[in-house]
Amino acid sequence: MTTLIVSRHAGALAWMKNVGVRGRHLAHLDAAALKGLRPGDVVVGTLPVPLAAAVIAAGARYVHLTLPLAEAERGSELSAADLHRLGASLAEYRVEGVAGDRTWI
Repeated sequence: MTTLIVSRHAGALAWMKNVGVRGRHLAHLDAAALKGLRPGDVVVGTLPVPLAAAVIAAGARYVHLTLPLAEAERGSELSAADLHRLGASLAEYRVEGVAGDRTWI
C-alpha cells in the first residue's frame, strides 16, 4: 500500500505530519501518478471532485483534508497551528462520476 499526500501548502503538510499521516508527497496529482495507483493505495489531500473520482475508480481510497475557513481566511498561507486552531480534519470519501447524467439541467 502506498500513501500519497497531495498538497502544495507547507502548513497542510506539517499538520498532516503532526496527526500521523505518512507517505510520499506530491504537489499535484498528475496523470502519471493516477496511472500508478493500485487497489489499497491511499491519496490524502484536497482534490477537485473529478480527480477524487479518478482515485476511487483506480481502486484507491481518498481521504480529504477539510478546513472550515471564513471567507476572509481564504487565499492566505496557513501554518499547521492555524489548521489545528481552525478545526482541520481528515475524512474518507467515495466519489463516483456519472457519465452523461444531465438530469440536473
